Amino acid sequence: MTGAEMFDRGMAIRRKVLGDAYVDKALSKSGPFNEPLQELVTTYCWGWNWGREGLPLRDRSLINLAMIAILNRSHELKIHIRGALNNGLSREEIREVLLQVGIYGGIPAAVDSFRLANEAFAEIDAEAAAADPGFAENGE
Repeated sequence: MTGAEMFDRGMAIRRKVLGDAYVDKALSKSGPFNEPLQELVTTYCWGWNWGREGLPLRDRSLINLAMIAILNRSHELKIHIRGALNNGLSREEIREVLLQVGIYGGIPAAVDSFRLANEAFAEIDAEAAAADPGFAENGE
């Protein structure tokens, strides 16, 4: 597979997991200084790693949530919580991952991760309510 093909595959996966709005925003902020980083992330992180067939995207999300929570990368955790939901995880499964983080990565990491997860869920719910006024009434 050529570098361009790997980049294209990575961009497709990145958009599927994180959503077009997030990816478009990240790319719009990228100038000449950041363009090589965006290319690296898209090609190797998303194209090569996330594009491998050994694990489904759902399982990769589970792993990512735990690692990112333990590394205390708040911005990345919030976007990967959204990605995990896009990949089919439930909020309850995300909670279980973050509880596991508390045991193996430390309670402070879990406390921060729960706070960030609640922020992410609130943002997602607000977006859903804005898009569908019936969302708030039905909770769906």
